[in-house]
Amino acid sequence: MTDAARKEKANPSFSTTPTSRESARAGDPGFAGLPVQERVPGYRSRAMTTSVCRWFGFALPAVLVLFLGGCTVGPKYARPAAPAPPSYKELTPENFKDTDGWKQAQPADGTLKGNWWEIFNDPQLNALEEQVNVSNQNIAAAAANFLAARALVRQTRAQYYPTITANPTITNSRPSLGQFGGVTTSSTGTGTTTGGTGFKLTSFTDYSMAFDASWVPDFWGKIRNNFLQNAAAAQASAADLENVRLTAQAEVAINYFEIRGQDALKRLFDQTVAAYRDSLELTQIQFNAGIASDEAVAQAETQLEATEAQDTNLGIARAQLEHAIALLVGKPASIFSLTPAPLEANPPAVPFGVPSEILQRRPDVASSERLVAQANAQIGLATAAYYPTLTLSATGGFSNTSPATWFAWPSRFWSAGPALAETLFEGGLRRATVQQFRASYDRSVANYRQTVLTAFQQVEDNLAALRILSQEVRQQDMAVASAQRNLQAAQQRYQAGIDPYLNVITAQTALLTNQQTGVNLRREQMTANVQLIEALGGGWDAAQLPSVKDVSELRPAAH
Repeated sequence: MTDAARKEKANPSFSTTPTSRESARAGDPGFAGLPVQERVPGYRSRAMTTSVCRWFGFALPAVLVLFLGGCTVGPKYARPAAPAPPSYKELTPENFKDTDGWKQAQPADGTLKGNWWEIFNDPQLNALEEQVNVSNQNIAAAAANFLAARALVRQTRAQYYPTITANPTITNSRPSLGQFGGVTTSSTGTGTTTGGTGFKLTSFTDYSMAFDASWVPDFWGKIRNNFLQNAAAAQASAADLENVRLTAQAEVAINYFEIRGQDALKRLFDQTVAAYRDSLELTQIQFNAGIASDEAVAQAETQLEATEAQDTNLGIARAQLEHAIALLVGKPASIFSLTPAPLEANPPAVPFGVPSEILQRRPDVASSERLVAQANAQIGLATAAYYPTLTLSATGGFSNTSPATWFAWPSRFWSAGPALAETLFEGGLRRATVQQFRASYDRSVANYRQTVLTAFQQVEDNLAALRILSQEVRQQDMAVASAQRNLQAAQQRYQAGIDPYLNVITAQTALLTNQQTGVNLRREQMTANVQLIEALGGGWDAAQLPSVKDVSELRPAAH
């Protein structure tokens, strides 16, 4: 008995048979007659395998130490500065007493919360606003964009972990004589054999179950920066969703008050047409009695017919506004309608706080800030290209030419090792890429500050509009009262035969014009309140923005 046989008998785990994938093929008749070392070019003895395992055991801790010692390259993110004034100038506490419906905001109601439209105390408006969240298609599209951005974050997060694949195969093959240099062949009646050795080449079937694993440690923060940029983009998408929602809600409220303004004008013109018709009948009676002239009758008819045309024309604007609301609430215009109702002009006192709060209350400002964070992460991503990439990979499994011993321990095979890749020359590509992303970051900062300035402007615009409209409404009410007195005097002088009927028509026109202006001013008050709320961010604040953890979880918390 040979030494190897004695060792194998004493220790069954010791064997001189090969343990690689080719060891299974060594028992195939197609390779019969060759020594193990010649039949299997990749053959390693048990001692060699043990040495490899010892080397890998020492190398793995070293790789882990290197991984833990890695660093994230690129600039650290800091929110860009956007100076805010200490207070708004267009509406101060001194102006509250002269502004319709305004009051000094208490700390408890310093900002709007939740359903901001409820401040108007209009049940029909509340019902329309609730439909916006459910059926508006622009909101649905923005929500889908956010879900897609959130899924991209989870895709990026997966790069932190190794990739493991399985590859089971069953392959039938026949070796080529050209694989064995210098081997001559002779033809027999039963097959092809090599001259002098009797080595026979036949086809065989290889049964293989291979598992592959690979991992790229994030030494320089390439994966982390890619993850952070996608997370920031998802947060910006969430803020864009809220901005689309706020815009749709504000448009519904504005169109609603516009319709109510049209209803108020319709009511005014209907009353005016009725009054003009009475005046025409009176003038005709006077004409038949020989008191008034036919000219006065013609003037009264012209006045009535022109006003009726204006009254009819109001229906166009109302229909278009009604159709616009139908679109916003996600309904076909053909099946949507609003019952006419007069405008209830009771402008509420909207709490607007201080300018610095707007940085946390407007979703478009939050979106712009998150885009700055995304641009900052892109700089780090481009900087990481300067550093090498290490890939750890391993392959193992079972392979045999016999299905009966496919998963037997001697049929095992494996290989493992690291691979390092580094770009040595690229003609300045990486430097130019970093410069590109730095410029993109500067652009994002400028866009963010411009968004903040625009927010301040919009708030001041609507505060000024509300303050000035309050004064204008009071002045217009006085003008309406004067026009009514003028009309009464003109009618009395006409009936007394002092003035012609033209003076009555002039007074009627003046009264209608001033009344129409008064209705429009009150409508503008209500829409300016809505626009102020929109400029302040509605009932939203940055605390509702999903965190990085939220956008990267498989099942994020609902927001």
